[in-house]
Amino acid sequence: MNIRPAITVSTLDADRLYKLIESVPKNITGAQELEAELDRANIVEPNEVPATIITMNSTVDFIVESTQEEFILTLVYPKDIDQSGQKISILAPVGSALLGLSQGDEIEWPRPGGGLIKVKIKEITYQPERAGELHR
Repeated sequence: MNIRPAITVSTLDADRLYKLIESVPKNITGAQELEAELDRANIVEPNEVPATIITMNSTVDFIVESTQEEFILTLVYPKDIDQSGQKISILAPVGSALLGLSQGDEIEWPRPGGGLIKVKIKEITYQPERAGELHR
């Protein structure tokens, strides 16, 4: 059985994400998963978010455990997705699963051809709260 780790989310992110969930059609993939993640989160003020937690607009360095390949993604709102391939929407299944995770946590990531790979959160290279952007 896959036990989900405890997660921490800022009040600012939680408020904006609940509004996002309310604004999208009920059949949008990812909205229910995101709501489930928020419902189980420890919600804290932005200045109380640990520097090693993934928040909205955080940039994260990942490592694939089997190959040691590294890649970097930024967790964003759907409106901020672009063609760079360097951003992941919070409404993507993996996006909502990343929210609130900590540096060092592992997550199973769907492979493009099917199946899963284990990915470790190596480092959070940018986090708005750590940068002092508490009211972004």
